[in-house]
Amino acid sequence: MTEHNQKQLGNTLWAIADQLRGAMDADDFRDYMLSFLFLRYLSDNYEAAAKKELGSDYPTVEQKDDNSARPVPLALWYANNPADITAFEKQMRRKVHYVVQPQHLWSSIANMARTQSDELLNTLQAGFKYIENESFESTFQGLFSEIDLGSSKLGKTYTDRNTKLCTIIQKIADGLAEFSKEMDALGDAYEYLIGQFAAGSGKKAGEFYTPQQISDILSAIVTLDSQEPKTGPKQRLESVMDFACGSGSLLLNVRKRMGPHGIGKIYGQEKNITTYNLARMNMLLHGVKDTEFDIFHGDTLTNDWDILRELNPAKKPAFDAIVANPPFSYRWEPTDALADDVRFKNHGLAPKSAADFAFLLHGFHFLKDEGVMAIILPHGVLFRGGAEERIRTKLLKDGHIDTVIGLPSNLFYSTGIPVCILVLKKCKKPDDVLFINAAEHFVKGKRQNQLTGENIAKIIKTYQFREEEARYSRRVGMAEIEKNEFNLNISRYISTAVGEAEIDLAATHADLVQIEKDIAAAKQKHNGFLAELGLKPLS
Repeated sequence: MTEHNQKQLGNTLWAIADQLRGAMDADDFRDYMLSFLFLRYLSDNYEAAAKKELGSDYPTVEQKDDNSARPVPLALWYANNPADITAFEKQMRRKVHYVVQPQHLWSSIANMARTQSDELLNTLQAGFKYIENESFESTFQGLFSEIDLGSSKLGKTYTDRNTKLCTIIQKIADGLAEFSKEMDALGDAYEYLIGQFAAGSGKKAGEFYTPQQISDILSAIVTLDSQEPKTGPKQRLESVMDFACGSGSLLLNVRKRMGPHGIGKIYGQEKNITTYNLARMNMLLHGVKDTEFDIFHGDTLTNDWDILRELNPAKKPAFDAIVANPPFSYRWEPTDALADDVRFKNHGLAPKSAADFAFLLHGFHFLKDEGVMAIILPHGVLFRGGAEERIRTKLLKDGHIDTVIGLPSNLFYSTGIPVCILVLKKCKKPDDVLFINAAEHFVKGKRQNQLTGENIAKIIKTYQFREEEARYSRRVGMAEIEKNEFNLNISRYISTAVGEAEIDLAATHADLVQIEKDIAAAKQKHNGFLAELGLKPLS
């Protein structure tokens, strides 16, 4: 699908969402819209696999142009081959890792919406329940748990809710009809809608969405072999993790750069249940198989993910790349037990008022020795005192902070504050810290500021080759950083002041002489006009 068609599909779906959600909050309607889009993807993928599996036995039906019910080929096969259903579904679980029964397929649900069936809501509920609990439990369990089809926001009565759902689904089905052969584009449409809903969610958007432009920078940083710039991008990452993954967009951006076979496995963790479900849907929609990712629902700071709590050093997980956009200055409750936690005991606990360094240390602990971590944080981590100063100082003395990148303000939907990217490595080679001040390099937008492709490319190139440029980037040795008491405030190391231009006195004098000559010539010409009119010339 071309970029134009991708954008057209996204615009079509967003127009539908904007038209139909009515008084419903964008956050609420988002969950319905994206779940239906996900069901469409699962159904298309499943029907394509079923057609391949059944071959010539797959029923052929003629499409009708009216609004009557349209035959669903797989439903016809089920009706004609009841004795073979169990074996067929077993084979489908083996090949595509899930089953969608014919009555729950998107084509069947769309038929019911088109004919205003009274049973659409009940059928949809049963379909979601089956996919969650019986289709392939390990992948889909709880996936639709936040989708309340009985919500009063859809209508006061069953009939009202059923009618509303019929309208929504019919509109989506009609909007997708011209793109029906472009199944791969549904992942891009899903991403587009997440971005659009984020724009309407204000501060809540920070819970699930990292703007694409920032995601591009972080994903480039962890996929470039910056230790040996001439080698270019890394060929493979065995593992990549985002411990505050939101909807998973940042992880998918890393995968996009590495290619579908460039990552061994994707790991993510998300505390918010709704966002956790969005992330799992997002992975599957982008063709990431259930065996290729592991998204965990749980609290990162208390570290309740069993695979990260492994005590056996031989089995201790470690990741080639870690990317993260954790909640800024999140208030937390560090307990006495956490003071001895292996993640924090060498550096100390972040203060209650801001868990920024707690998130950073969590990720850093699980980074491989040769790995790269890129994390988005508020500027306060660069200069705040107390416990944060002690943590920052230790990281610097141990040579783990590689690069500090200052970004413009107002890039996020959720906050207008300027942010920075910290790049950390356990075994970095340069004995200095690269500072990049990109705060003034952006295009002002109506709602959010934007980084252009050129702005992004400049940041990435400067990072990769550790380039220095006046008022933009500078490599600073540890001796100077220590003199500044390990304060990493970018303005201490990169001056953005533009010096006054030297005045060329001879050139300025020549300009003044020429101006006087021009005045005299203009005055002479003007007096000539006055003389012709019989008027007194100017003195």
